[in-house]
Amino acid sequence: MRRTGKRNGSSAEQSSTKKESKETATKEIPSQFFHLFGFHLSDFSSWGSFQRLLHRPTDPSSLGVLRILYGLLMVMDIPQERGMSHADYKWGDEDECRFPLFDFLSPLPIAWMYVVYLIMWMGALGIMLGLMFRVSCLMFACSYWYVFLLDKTVWNNHSYLYGLCSLLLLFSDANRYWSLDGLWHRHKRNAHVPLWNYTLFRSQFFLVYFIAGLKKLDADWVTGYSMQKLSEHWVFDPFTWLLSNDLVDLWVVHRGGLAIDLFIGYILFFDKTRIIGIIFGGSFHLMNSQIFSIGMFPWMMLATMPIFCHVDWPRRLFSAFPQCLERVLPLSGQPQKNPHCLYSKEEVKPDDESSPTQSSPAESSRAVRSQPSFYHRMASIGCVLYLATQCFLPYSHFVTKGYNNWTNGLYGYSWDMMVHSWSTQHIRITYVDKDSGKEGYLNPDAWTRGGKRWCAHADMVKQYARCIEQRLKNFNITRTELYFDVWRSLNDRFQQRMFDPTVDILTADWHPFKATPWLKPLLTDLSDWRERLDEIEKKIYDKSNITDVTFIADFPGLTLENFIQGELNDTKLTVLKGQVTVDFPENEETAVTLSEGQVYQIPANMFHNVRTISDTPSCLMYVFRNTTEEALYSELSTYEQEVKDFEKKREQSLATDSDHPEAKNPEVAKLWHQVTEKKNQVEYNANLTAIERAEKFLMHKYRTFTRGFTMVRVALQSIIMRDSFESVFNRTLADHDLDFFESVSS
Repeated sequence: MRRTGKRNGSSAEQSSTKKESKETATKEIPSQFFHLFGFHLSDFSSWGSFQRLLHRPTDPSSLGVLRILYGLLMVMDIPQERGMSHADYKWGDEDECRFPLFDFLSPLPIAWMYVVYLIMWMGALGIMLGLMFRVSCLMFACSYWYVFLLDKTVWNNHSYLYGLCSLLLLFSDANRYWSLDGLWHRHKRNAHVPLWNYTLFRSQFFLVYFIAGLKKLDADWVTGYSMQKLSEHWVFDPFTWLLSNDLVDLWVVHRGGLAIDLFIGYILFFDKTRIIGIIFGGSFHLMNSQIFSIGMFPWMMLATMPIFCHVDWPRRLFSAFPQCLERVLPLSGQPQKNPHCLYSKEEVKPDDESSPTQSSPAESSRAVRSQPSFYHRMASIGCVLYLATQCFLPYSHFVTKGYNNWTNGLYGYSWDMMVHSWSTQHIRITYVDKDSGKEGYLNPDAWTRGGKRWCAHADMVKQYARCIEQRLKNFNITRTELYFDVWRSLNDRFQQRMFDPTVDILTADWHPFKATPWLKPLLTDLSDWRERLDEIEKKIYDKSNITDVTFIADFPGLTLENFIQGELNDTKLTVLKGQVTVDFPENEETAVTLSEGQVYQIPANMFHNVRTISDTPSCLMYVFRNTTEEALYSELSTYEQEVKDFEKKREQSLATDSDHPEAKNPEVAKLWHQVTEKKNQVEYNANLTAIERAEKFLMHKYRTFTRGFTMVRVALQSIIMRDSFESVFNRTLADHDLDFFESVSS
């Protein structure tokens, strides 16, 4: 019996030990999960738990630093990329055709456009200082999105991202730390913020990285055709010690960029890998700042990387500073409660027990809660809808089919950064006067600023056609037809037509939710030709630096009309694939038929038509050789020696200025001056010291900012004095250097 009892007792102890270890293990699992992710799975067990998670009290310091950095970068961005310094060039021409997202949007008079920029800049400054924070965010967001939506031709992903951040800040409590609002309103000073403030920012920048990585899974990016010859930039010099330029372009630029975008968000999220993400991500953004002219985008991405760190990192950093700096540094104590957060009953209880007579009505209205209110429910719904929208928009192109061309949607909100590189070979706009039957050609840049973004999007081509129709009425052409023949290349493919040149764009159907019927498809079946085209191009350029080559593909039944300039008197047309006919309108008897592999000499100073007669698209190669320029270059070395001999004779008083070789051969002299000037400029830039480069950079920025605010003053004076903007501008111009106003805009 004793032995049995001992066994029973032992088994009871063992079962108790197993039970305790099991409970300990179950307790350790959620604690490890929370330490890794920052929340429990039970936080998603119900809608109420989810609301409490989103509104969990969180340290405001990291969000406050993000607000300051964002506002500072926008203060610097507005006179530059947003265009305040050159708004008169961008918006001052009333006859210029515009490309807004919605046709009812139009620019204000130029003086009031400068007021819009001033409001935007003041809003950015208020965001940075945390001054009248909601009003500042509203000023900035409204003016920013107005200017952004006015012109689709300058859209890009980072400009869209800046606008999203302004909306996130508008609804956040980012002024609860190190803000002027906190100095004047005690309840806003060093107060908690809801967790969703951080969740939205972290999720937004995670999506920027991750979706950009998913977009880079495109075959053109993976195979290295999206961005070529970047390896020639000095930032890649360390890689070229080990790899050839082609391998650097493929493995470092393309596949390395793919890996960073795809995984950097995950690496920044976890504590143990975050330092690796900061090193690689920081290097990535710094390299981008040197390679591309993309404004503040690299610095914005650098400024937002700390948002992935622990939320109290600035507080811990500032607490290590000497006490003598306490007056200029933010508070390092624990944050106070914020009614926008949800607290546990234990945290709320002490306030509930306080006497009502000790609280003012304002303080009572700001009482903290443990149960969700209408605000908390709406904020939670808003968070879910915002994140769902951001996940959906980059892949919403099956809805907005009218904006799809060779690429999906308008560039700027899909995070397909740098995936597509374009080159434009030719744009021809033909008008037909229906009343007289007269046909003519229009300069494609007649009513635009010369940017080519519009010609790659059917919606903008339609807008431009409508605008041209109105402008032609000033020339007594009231009933017209417009035909657009646009030749472009995507990612180093053949140059080909984008739109059907036989369709009148004015009467052509276009709808934002329907596919564009007059869009010609991208000839992806010819993508494999790119490697062969690169080899042909390299061989041609190795032989001569004054020879140019163009590869063209055209659809069956269509005709290419081309004109060869006089100096290109050695132009050859080679058929790489298919069959074409070549005829000359001035001499129809010289028409010839060319098949694959045949070469034909094209005469200069004459129009010729190339019509594809094969059942499949034709592939052509034009090789242009400028024999006039070749002759000039051949005489250049002789001319240089003559100039040296002349200088020696003039020093010896054996020659006068009238004996200068320039008088004998002015064309060679002109080329010599161009080559010499370019060579001297390259040598000058190469010999600049670091201090001289910094001085040049800062002077350019100074002149940009000065011009922007000078033009704002001109606009305000014209509005207050009820005088025209032009007259006030001319009076101001008389007090300034004309070169100063032109240099910044250029």
